Amino acid sequence: MLELKNITQVFHPGTVNENIALQDISLSIARGEFVTIIGSNGAGKSTLFNSISGTFLPTSGEVRLHDRNVTKEPEYKRAQHIGRIFQNPLLGTAGNMSLEDNMVMAMNKGFKGLKISLNTTLRDSFREQLVPLQMGLEYRLRDNVGLLSGGQRQALTLLMMVMSRPDLILLDEHTAALDPKNAEIVLELTLGYIRQYDITAMMITHNMHHAIAIGDRLLMMDKGEIILDIRGEEKRSLTVEKLVRKFQEIRKTELKNDEMLLS
Repeated sequence: MLELKNITQVFHPGTVNENIALQDISLSIARGEFVTIIGSNGAGKSTLFNSISGTFLPTSGEVRLHDRNVTKEPEYKRAQHIGRIFQNPLLGTAGNMSLEDNMVMAMNKGFKGLKISLNTTLRDSFREQLVPLQMGLEYRLRDNVGLLSGGQRQALTLLMMVMSRPDLILLDEHTAALDPKNAEIVLELTLGYIRQYDITAMMITHNMHHAIAIGDRLLMMDKGEIILDIRGEEKRSLTVEKLVRKFQEIRKTELKNDEMLLS
């Protein structure tokens, strides 16, 4: 459902600050596939998501969604089909609007071409959907979202993303800024929604244990390249030690520990 063909992204080309952020990336993601992505800072993970979501256009290459060329489409058009959750919990919701207004906005995006209006029946439906978040938000429908904690806003962002019915979701370290308890809640909600709605998902993480245990497929990036693509039985038999060893074998580099790989 998603195909990248020879995607290269160069920033400040031809200058002393030239930076090749992605190098000739080719990748196919099947419908319903759940892919985790690891790599050190600067490996190109977020740049990869920016290329997929249309935040900026690649220097060269092609992005196809459902066999349709979307390479030149701006971000707002791709957002009709692609949901993205960032590390910063404040980015996924409108802080100056109420919970219920945020949720109506998400529904209007999901029911493309229709306009959903708020009524009593819809409020009751919103309350039911908020209960599984385990954060008491079902009692705060008319509260301003700006009053919520980071964990509450990220959980709400996740629910709104599901309500908008995207074809693909991009999870950009979406639990990294949360305290351990809320991070666990949001991750469990994420996994539950992905299973329930059979969502195609890509998740960047710095937690190697999560990258190994979660999803169908694991990608490792380094210096703008995908250097490892593991799935199936090979992924199920992985350990952190094996993953670090694979990196060392590919890059011919000695690592003292796994933190160096993800630092």
